[in-house]
Amino acid sequence: MMTSPHSILKTTFGYDEFRPLQEEIINRTLEGKDSFVLMPTGGGKSMCFQIPALIFEGITIVVSPLISLMKDQVQALRGNGIKADFFNSSISPQEENEVIDRAMKGEIQLLYLSPEKLISVSNTWLKELNIKLVAIDEAHCVSMWGHDFRPEYTQLKVFRNSLPEVPFMALTATADKSARKDIEEQLELKDSKLFISSFDRKNLSIEVRGMVPKKQKLQEISRFVENKRGESGIIYCLSRKNTEEVADYLKEDGHSVAFYHAGMNPEERERVQTEFINDETKIIVATIAFGMGIDKSNVRWVIHYNLPKNLEGYYQEIGRAGRDGLPSETRLYYNMRDFVLYSQFAEDGANSGMQKEKLNRMLQFAEAKSCRRKILLSYFGEHLTKDCGNCDVCENPPKDFDGTILAQKALSGIARMQEKEGITLLINVLRGSNNAEVHSSGYFNLKTYGVGKDISFFDWRDYIVQLANQGLIEIMYAEGSALKITPLGWEVLKEGKKVKLTYPVTAEEKEKRKKKPKVVRMVDEGEVNQDLFAELKKLRYSISREENVPAYIVFNDKSLKQMASELPVTENQFLAISGVGMNKMQEYGEEFMEVIRNFKQVAKPKKIPTTLQTFNLFQEGKSPEEIATLRELNVATIFSHLSQSYSEGKNIDLAQFVTKEVVSKVKNAFDELDRKMELKPIYEHLGEQVPYHEIRISLTLILRDE
Repeated sequence: MMTSPHSILKTTFGYDEFRPLQEEIINRTLEGKDSFVLMPTGGGKSMCFQIPALIFEGITIVVSPLISLMKDQVQALRGNGIKADFFNSSISPQEENEVIDRAMKGEIQLLYLSPEKLISVSNTWLKELNIKLVAIDEAHCVSMWGHDFRPEYTQLKVFRNSLPEVPFMALTATADKSARKDIEEQLELKDSKLFISSFDRKNLSIEVRGMVPKKQKLQEISRFVENKRGESGIIYCLSRKNTEEVADYLKEDGHSVAFYHAGMNPEERERVQTEFINDETKIIVATIAFGMGIDKSNVRWVIHYNLPKNLEGYYQEIGRAGRDGLPSETRLYYNMRDFVLYSQFAEDGANSGMQKEKLNRMLQFAEAKSCRRKILLSYFGEHLTKDCGNCDVCENPPKDFDGTILAQKALSGIARMQEKEGITLLINVLRGSNNAEVHSSGYFNLKTYGVGKDISFFDWRDYIVQLANQGLIEIMYAEGSALKITPLGWEVLKEGKKVKLTYPVTAEEKEKRKKKPKVVRMVDEGEVNQDLFAELKKLRYSISREENVPAYIVFNDKSLKQMASELPVTENQFLAISGVGMNKMQEYGEEFMEVIRNFKQVAKPKKIPTTLQTFNLFQEGKSPEEIATLRELNVATIFSHLSQSYSEGKNIDLAQFVTKEVVSKVKNAFDELDRKMELKPIYEHLGEQVPYHEIRISLTLILRDE
């Protein structure tokens, strides 16, 4: 048995370096100590318990409420040559006995159980196993302060107490300070150390659009999806009805799409999820029930059709995009109707006050005028020093001003009220209100009473939300939503650290900002040969069908792109590819290297220019959409190829793809913008109503005719 974490990381999983905190967590676990791991979705939590499991001489128990994720992770582990299995309600009694038999014989290194199953067998055969580590995944489910509380999780403390010498590891991607404390107490972790990894998913762009009418929203989503044709994406909706409406709308536009919600029978839901995981369906329109158990690495975008009910859920849902680290986009639509509906739901639910406060926080995020990534990270206790440059607010920043004195007034009020009051009472004190609560509390005697009377209630609320979004104050939901000053806030109050605030945005300004298109910032992926990448994807798909596993279990997109960039043809070169361990090298290496060798020998000297390949297929009578599918390229790229071929004098009827009215509009915009050959200003000038490929075609026709 290997004993070095680094050796296992490289040989088994195919990675050269640990991500931040992973090695420290693993070493602490090997010392037999408890840990609390807070890492974002796609941040590498699983590796923290999987590597110790391969070093310990015994079995590791992984508790997870997500049945489909268990299956995914077990398939991935087996793909790397690891002895893993799961025990949950999805398997038959005969399969249960087989798992028990293998576990008792020491033939399983990692065993995944649902909390219900673990509780039911904890005093039977499970007691006979040589358990060396217990990992509690989705640990936020144990806390009433978490966004997905599950009562059965609270019984895990009994299991914990039955194994006093075994290290326990709690893992979650979403837990605020109130939930973290509750999780440690509920699971009775002993002298545990909290590990908080950066929640900054730089590869995700963030965009929010508010108060968009339904018809326009559907049109915008359709245009967005058209520009991502062939890519995997998820659209989250508030209601079952919405999922079916949006899916039907996109189907009419010829997209590979299915809906998913709790009203479907289990077999149908399983089929839809499996087809999405296996890339047979590209787009899923779903309620938030979808995706919890999905480890699909190549989801390129996530859209929220409605306002999510809290930031934890929102962050977890957008985190399903770009798990392979490649650039991915997220877009959130919201309106006040969503907010009112969720408020009504919260009235009837458990912890009503807390749920409503979290909903308020979600709305504040949606209406924010400062860097959205800063707000998200601040909510999870992480503070960026600079704006991210990859969200809609950073792309179209509002006007700011030096808000240091204004911030100090608010922070001073919080301090003098001993950090035990909420936003409304603070504003009433700052504005010198004469209401009963201010007087009964004696707050009219404070020095800060009335220091902000020249600012309206709603503007004060806007500014205080900005302070929270910038990480100067925290809202403690477990303490009646009391405002607490963070270390950064104390720097502002005591040391005069400067604060930038933005002026409250009027409805007219919001409308102007909404019309400005965002810029997607790409991550450098190296020079990827798209033709070879397409061939490697075909081979991967063939293997995945033969082995009945999702394609990304074989290799993820990031590994394939690196292969298509570095062209490895020897074992050592292939093992140097990220995500290629020894087992995958032995299982699949020769097949993939053979494709690469053939490509190097044949394709390179005879390579046909990409625009000519598109032109030849067009001459054969194939439509741009068919060519895009065949070549696995974006349809907008195909139109670009056809426009270039037309400019070169090739015989193409380009005018069939655009109306005379659109050409006229583009010509007017082109002339008004000093005839600059840039698509984005024209797109913006036309109010985002004309797709980029139609602008490109129109310009080509205009210039050719001149």
